Amino acid sequence: MEFVRLSQNGRVAIATLDSPPVNALSAGLRRDLLAAIRQCAGDAGIDAIVIAAAGRAFIAGADISEFGRPPVQPILPEVLDAIEGCAKPVVAAIQGVALGGGLEVALACHGRVAAAGAKLGLPEIKLGIIPGAGGTQRLPRLIGGAKAFPMMLSGEPVSARGALELGLVDAVAETELLAEAVALAERLAKSGGLPRTGDRTDKLSAADREAFEGLAAQAGKSSADMPNAMALIEAVRAAYTAPLAEGLAQERALFLKLVVDERSKALRHLFFAEREAAKVPGIGAAVKPRKIAGAAVIGAGTMGGGIAMCFANAGIPVTLIETQQAQIDNGMNRIAAIYDMSVKRGSLTQERRDQRLALITPAVGLGAAAGADIVIEAAFEEMGVKQQIFGELDAIAKPGAVLASNTSYLDIPTIAAATRRPKDVLGMHFFSPANVMKLLEIVRPTGVADDVVVTAVALARELGKVPVVVGNGFGFVGNRMLEQRTRAAERLLIAGALPHEVDAALTGFGFKMGPFAMADLAGNDIGWRTRKSRGKTAAVADAICEAGWFGQKTGRGYYLYPEGARTGQRDPEVEALIAKVSQEQGVTRRSFTQEEILARLLDPMVNEGARILEEGIATRPGDIDVIWLYGYNWPAWRGGPMHWADGVGLDAIAARLAAQAAETGDPALEPAPLLRRLAAEGKGFASLKAAAA
Repeated sequence: MEFVRLSQNGRVAIATLDSPPVNALSAGLRRDLLAAIRQCAGDAGIDAIVIAAAGRAFIAGADISEFGRPPVQPILPEVLDAIEGCAKPVVAAIQGVALGGGLEVALACHGRVAAAGAKLGLPEIKLGIIPGAGGTQRLPRLIGGAKAFPMMLSGEPVSARGALELGLVDAVAETELLAEAVALAERLAKSGGLPRTGDRTDKLSAADREAFEGLAAQAGKSSADMPNAMALIEAVRAAYTAPLAEGLAQERALFLKLVVDERSKALRHLFFAEREAAKVPGIGAAVKPRKIAGAAVIGAGTMGGGIAMCFANAGIPVTLIETQQAQIDNGMNRIAAIYDMSVKRGSLTQERRDQRLALITPAVGLGAAAGADIVIEAAFEEMGVKQQIFGELDAIAKPGAVLASNTSYLDIPTIAAATRRPKDVLGMHFFSPANVMKLLEIVRPTGVADDVVVTAVALARELGKVPVVVGNGFGFVGNRMLEQRTRAAERLLIAGALPHEVDAALTGFGFKMGPFAMADLAGNDIGWRTRKSRGKTAAVADAICEAGWFGQKTGRGYYLYPEGARTGQRDPEVEALIAKVSQEQGVTRRSFTQEEILARLLDPMVNEGARILEEGIATRPGDIDVIWLYGYNWPAWRGGPMHWADGVGLDAIAARLAAQAAETGDPALEPAPLLRRLAAEGKGFASLKAAAA
């Protein structure tokens, strides 16, 4: 056996998995594990079996190289049937991680012992699928469906101690994992009966079923567009209603259906894209991050306060700085109110609320940033303001401190030029609300030190963010593409569409809000101010702002919000204003189908994404998809704009863009050279990743 070593401890066989680096369940490992179980089962000199592991992991999951390929025998369910059906007790000795198929192996065993630092989980939901080798059937039988379902729905692993509390493992070994596993195997061998997980029904009580159904109803509302979430509900429900064999068959059918579902493929694409996104070209593993023991955030507005909360939530002391006492008081009151709301909702204890708030030190004046290891500026989006702050910081911040700007658009080297330490300056673009949104665009300008970039990536993970390293350029990646969608939405209004029709096209696609409802929520004056600072105009948007209709906060924007309503109503006066703008520009208005609206909104984004890739602002198409997933709420089951474009066909998108460019006379709509080339070659953006691999 190439991947499993057999040894013996008394009358207990030790089957040691040895398939570096993480014992992924390849065809070879499955074959050898099955052979080992069968060999030990037929050996009269063996009373019990322990499945152990060499290296740092028990089993980290499936072999991802087998995804999308025909199954190779033996398939995992066959191996697990042999383990659970073995006449001799089989015990899993879990070290490192037991994830996905790895946990399913452990669930099929008759006993489980985990090392103190082990992590156990079923993360298949993140891959667009569900457990396909008994996880949805054995886990509910072992710990109850009301505990098993949320564990599988989140995909997040639990600690060894957490697993013990759930009843997922029999013991946690503080030191001698193998010795404790052998001892458990010996006890089971002497007991005369095998605790087969698949035979258990005691945890599937009526009360447990009721609790599960409540959780399932909530998930059905929040995840209705996620085929894997709906399949997970159906599979877990089978654990209550069907014998194990039937439940396993139903689970397997659902799993195989998801493997070929385009929505699930999109989710898998995003899973792997996220893993790749933080890998920074040209920076080796030898480069280590600088130590971040304390931080400072400049600006106590909504964004700065949210960033400060990110540090406090991660247990990192942070100083929140403003220019006046009233401003810092307002900022701290806003933060306290957010924490208080979390306590009221039950998502945060009073004790944790107090601990987090105590980690935020309010201060007036930049001098308070002197001791920070990282200083993040979150001031007004105006270059002069930022240059002044960084110029003053240069004399205040300690040597080696990372200096970061939270700018959404502005040129980082111009900001860095205000200091004598440009190698320490980069962009860290948080998304609002910063304490909630997971994306962190890390802007890497030419000349910044490698360890500063590595520090930002490591810190992002510590803050619970998804880091994507991007190049410097106006709007970076996300906002640069968003600007194209905003321009497209304005063009549609002038051409004949109405705000509610444009918004409906995007919500029908899967976005939570359309562009005009979102503008009303954020405040139309924000975009208006940005346009004026850049010398740009947008006839409809500017006219709405000139009328004082800034959105929800004024009760009027693209829509009406009577008596403080949160959902807008169509406004005949706005629609008349739009028609007037069309007339003034000599445009004969026409109607658009939802499909036409969607294409006119998304095609220019894809085109800009192609330019971003050509310019090296984004390293990979998947980086763009991750940015739009976590920063702009792109529907996950659509896979991101570049993945979506590949599914539509780049030839079709290029043709539509060329037609639009001819119709409008706007050269910006001409297909980007990269888009045109890939379309001509019959390729997609995914081919760029393959070429670079």
